[in-house]
Formats: sequence, C-alpha cells, structure tokens
Amino acid sequence: MEPCLLCNTSNTDLFYQYKDRRFCHCKTCGSVFVPRTELPSKVAEKQRYLAHQNDIADSGFQKFVSPIVTAVQQNQTKEQTGLDFGAGTGPVISKLLGDLGYTMTLYDPFFYPDTSVLDTTYNFIVCCEVIEHLHQPLQEFMLLKKIMKETGVLYCMTDLLPEKEAFKTWYYKNDFTHVIFYTPQSLEWIREKVGFKNLTIEKRLIRFS
Repeated sequence: MEPCLLCNTSNTDLFYQYKDRRFCHCKTCGSVFVPRTELPSKVAEKQRYLAHQNDIADSGFQKFVSPIVTAVQQNQTKEQTGLDFGAGTGPVISKLLGDLGYTMTLYDPFFYPDTSVLDTTYNFIVCCEVIEHLHQPLQEFMLLKKIMKETGVLYCMTDLLPEKEAFKTWYYKNDFTHVIFYTPQSLEWIREKVGFKNLTIEKRLIRFS
C-alpha cells in the first residue's frame, strides 16, 4: 500500500504494472500514480523534456494547445495578466496569447526557473501538459491557488484516466515523466481541499476558479 502522491493516504492498491513501472490506485481521492520510490530523477526528467519537439511555429503544436488559447480569449481580457506555469522548452501558449495582445509571464523549474515570478498574483494561469508531471501535486496546486487573484482562473490540459481495460494500451502512461493521472473524483478532491470555488471539465480542458 503505497502512500498516494496526491492525498498521501495509504488507502491504495496496485492498479497496473507496465514493464518495470507500477501504477497504484488511490481509493480515497481516485487518482492513479507512480509510487514515490519510482519517480524519475530531475536529470532524467530534463533530458526527456529536451527531447520534445516543441516548435512554437509548428501548426500542429498550435492546434494542440488551442483549447486553452480559445478559453483564455473567451474569458480573460487583454488588460489582465497571465502566467504560463510549466512553460517548457517551447512556450507556444504564451507566444499565441502574446500575439493576441495578452501579457504573459513564464515559469518552468527547468527552463524558466526564476521563482520571483511566483511572488505576485495573476488573473489567469495556464498549465498545459503539466499536472501529470507533478511529484508533489497537492503542494503545487496550493501554490497555484495562492498566486491566483481572487477572481482568477487556472486552465489545465491533461488526459484524464481511462477505464482500466483501456489503460493497458494507453499511450499516455508510457512517458516515464507522467507520474499521476486524474479522474473527475480526484479533481473534485483537489477543488475542495485547495479551496477553489468552481471546477469544470471539458474533455482535456480543466478549469479551476
């Protein structure tokens, strides 16, 4: 019974084993996670991220992030400030929103590591393909809530956990830097625990406010 990566309870069991990786299921919050003892090192993580082909001029990459870009356009004004949390090697969302007239700040522990940008608050925060990588997800969500303005919105994009039978062939689990997978139950647990007022889930787009 491995402690849950999200809620830290030991009400867990083995969900699936893929090669030498174990995935555990938490009966308390509903997440599926990799045990802490099997988390990748920071060095291995960075090498994996550097291998990503994140060209901000690539039309396919731009289309992939379009749900967040569209949501920001529909809900945030250009006078408001945004943070790209976990911007990665190719901060395409910030590029696209910047071209539209939005003011964006970048943060990434590997590639834009200036933590002083976490000392202010933002009207909106975007986390695209980030939350599945978090080794301390609860602490990170609490940080994100702290740096959001009272009426702020957190936009996340990730693949939600499929049914167990589909998990076996699910491509998303094969990336060793993907260490936690969320369900509507675990996202609702986060909303309540962290203190967000609202949660909406639209396919891969998740919004906390």
